[in-house]
Amino acid sequence: MQSIEHLSERIIEEACALKASDIHIIPRDQETLIQFRVDDDLIEKHTMKKDISERIISHLKFLASMDIGEKRRPQNGALTISTKNVNVHLRLSTLPTIHEESLVIRILPQGKIPHITHLSLFPATTNKLLSILNHSHGLMVFTGPTGSGKTTTLYSLIHYAKRHFNRNIITLEDPVETKSEEVMQVQVNEKAGITYAAGLKAILRHDPDIIMVGEIRDRETAQIAIRASMTGHLVLSTMHTRDAKGALYRLLEFDVSLSEIEQTLVAVTAQRLVQLKCPFCEGICSPYCKKLRQKRRLSVYELLYGKNLTAVIKEAKGEVSSYYYPTLKDVIKKGIALGYLYPHSYDRWVFKHED
Repeated sequence: MQSIEHLSERIIEEACALKASDIHIIPRDQETLIQFRVDDDLIEKHTMKKDISERIISHLKFLASMDIGEKRRPQNGALTISTKNVNVHLRLSTLPTIHEESLVIRILPQGKIPHITHLSLFPATTNKLLSILNHSHGLMVFTGPTGSGKTTTLYSLIHYAKRHFNRNIITLEDPVETKSEEVMQVQVNEKAGITYAAGLKAILRHDPDIIMVGEIRDRETAQIAIRASMTGHLVLSTMHTRDAKGALYRLLEFDVSLSEIEQTLVAVTAQRLVQLKCPFCEGICSPYCKKLRQKRRLSVYELLYGKNLTAVIKEAKGEVSSYYYPTLKDVIKKGIALGYLYPHSYDRWVFKHED
């Protein structure tokens, strides 16, 4: 069992050295494949015998307090691993397949939160985000797909607010991905009755200045978030929509009225995490080169606020209004034209029917 522990640690340390976001342990007919997701790419790293991979999965499931004997149903778990080289939080997800059990491990490094000025490809966007953070109350929504850097942006913003404005900040997340000593963090626990809606109600009685809600995912959470932003709190949250304008229509689907949106919504941001063009490699950057580079990806933002946000709300009411703001398509085009981004970034992140 000792060798399985060392093998598990070695795989995790190797993934962390490459700054991989996920480890995939995928069973096949005769063997098991180990893959790392590095930036947007899946890299095949190892193949091993199935009996060894099964013991690794069982070992990690045990550490994550998952049911080792249950292999027919999907399971989720989490654990923190401290080795001589890394200290990371891991989220585990198993899935039964036709070739035994598959395991995907999301790696959440517990290092220093990056400063907000180090996140955006274009510094002007950072200044706009910080200016919106000056609001004493209202709702600010961050949209984008999984892995687009929304949580990192949120934590960078609330840390900035804590240090510069000395705000009382409480977060409500499922799960808490990044542990922080500077803010009060609440973990959603549905078995204990702490849902997003119930947790948000309790937080409102805890005298917060800024509330970070991990995700607005249902009608009740949306309406409590709106109510909190009306009563003197700045609420930051995320949604899964294609673009900034889509968040407004998602709120309408959650039975939030247009008048409430008009009173509370101060800004919507659509975000993508894009690969920076390697100055050394011809074409796609090699995994070895990626390991040596400090900065491999930065965020691009589509910001909807002020007069443009008002115009979009009027459009949702059926009124004719004109507006223009740089969309993700425009920002990515600019990054490609200036030589910061690969041309394929446009094909990956921009919907064709927008052209």
